[in-house]
Amino acid sequence: MEWGFCYAGILKASKSSTKNPPSTSNLLISPALVSPKIVSPKQVLRFPALPRSFYDRPTVDVARDLLGTILVCGDSAGRIVETEAYLGSEDPAAHSYKGLTPRTRVIFGPPGHAYVYLIYGMYHCMNVVVGPEGSAGCVLIRAVEPVTNLAASGRGPGRLTRALGITLDHYGADLTKGIITIRKPADGSPFETGISPRIGIREAVDWPLRFFITGNTHVSRGK
Repeated sequence: MEWGFCYAGILKASKSSTKNPPSTSNLLISPALVSPKIVSPKQVLRFPALPRSFYDRPTVDVARDLLGTILVCGDSAGRIVETEAYLGSEDPAAHSYKGLTPRTRVIFGPPGHAYVYLIYGMYHCMNVVVGPEGSAGCVLIRAVEPVTNLAASGRGPGRLTRALGITLDHYGADLTKGIITIRKPADGSPFETGISPRIGIREAVDWPLRFFITGNTHVSRGK
């Protein structure tokens, strides 16, 4: 199945009812690339940062393609192994569903920027703004595998930001340059992509918008 068709099917479901979400039965495996273990920050920085055009695409495509890329903050880095897609005004689980607010303003801006917010008054979550400006698409980074200078666990959105040192100070950061970047490994070996409903939400709970590297031990526990 083409991913564009899958995305269109999800949008169609969002306009009708969450009781009949699109099926994931034929979407459970997808090939991608993941880099070998990296131990040096200098090695990580040799990989090119993802360009703006990478983010200026449908949310589902970006969420899937972020798997296996390297999230870098300062001299710490982790391989992205789990993401969730949020479809803007079409998605009742998205922060941007109710429109533009001071909190969500960056989501309505150009793609390739960081949307960081605080939950439970203590955990930061990092999202990537995607899609054309104004579309309010967003991808939550749910888990990373330690690559360099990452002693703490990156399993879960709150843990990975703590391990990488990502805070509200990074709200709106340009991910194509600067202290936080996402980089593409030069080469790698195939892995399988698993798909499931998203975790910890109350709306659109059955939509198949969580993507993860199958069998990776750093993926958070699904529910």
